[in-house]
Amino acid sequence: MRISASIYSDKKRELSETIRDLAAHHVDLLHVDCNDDPSVFEDISKIRTWCNIPVDLHIITKKPSNYYDLLRTVPVEYVTFQVEDLEEELLIPADISGKKGLAIITPTPIEAFDKYSNFDFILIMATIPGQSGGVFDAVNFKKIRDFQKKYPSKSVHVDGGVNGEVSFILRNMGVHTSVSGSYLFNAPSVGHALMDLTKRTIDSQFLVKDFMIPLTESPAIGENASISEVLNSIEDGKLGFTLVVDETSNLRGLISNADIRKSLIRTGGNLNNESIAEIMNSKPLVIAETATVNDLLQQIKKYTFPILYLPVVDNNHKAKGILTFVNLIKGEI
Repeated sequence: MRISASIYSDKKRELSETIRDLAAHHVDLLHVDCNDDPSVFEDISKIRTWCNIPVDLHIITKKPSNYYDLLRTVPVEYVTFQVEDLEEELLIPADISGKKGLAIITPTPIEAFDKYSNFDFILIMATIPGQSGGVFDAVNFKKIRDFQKKYPSKSVHVDGGVNGEVSFILRNMGVHTSVSGSYLFNAPSVGHALMDLTKRTIDSQFLVKDFMIPLTESPAIGENASISEVLNSIEDGKLGFTLVVDETSNLRGLISNADIRKSLIRTGGNLNNESIAEIMNSKPLVIAETATVNDLLQQIKKYTFPILYLPVVDNNHKAKGILTFVNLIKGEI
């Protein structure tokens, strides 16, 4: 996941010093907030003389057309417009270079992106725009999942409340870029903060249930499902497995592609007489919904083999959802 440093969050130093510090620490992007202030393009022009780090420009304005000529004169690699402030139609001319994004605040549904589905990414504001140092709102974890499901080819950027723990969760969810401001500059050093945003040991405030894929969105079948239903559930879920639950959502087991393959080998390729109980792993590794992020990492470290997913259960072993780690790679693309 790329880190986009919100340059105006550094209130202690001259802009040139801030940029040179960020360049020395190889930050991925420079996030520039433009609250209807064209003068930020003067800063962008100066930044171009100091370094070659891509610029990530977030514009809040009623009239985006006021900025089209500026974007032609001073092009940026990423440009985002805040949807809630628009009072005219957002029609970015085709000759304006860079990737285009739409920014939405937490209360705005992801359906706001439908009108701009030709854009490259969405920027989810996880705290109040313009207020540095806010706390990440956990409701945005679901918004990220919903957007990725609806627009799997689009990137997700997140701005607001990204600390070390949130950064780990966002990486695991396949988020492309997270914006960091006060967290980055209030640390003892930029380098120290960047290490925190990618470190393996996390001080936890969120629980697994805050960011898991809930059971209602997870591939799952009943104990009496047919082989065809098993295969369809795995195929439709696109995660390589399906949960097996009873009528009261107790977790009975898990069937993965590997379990199907083993059964095919055992039966000589004929699964017609196989039961769910014979195919499934009745004792899969699980994680408690009340586990913290740090608990999760410590549990994974105990295993000597790679973990791609974990069913999530409550204290009574009822299935509550799943965690999958396949998006850790997607977020780097």
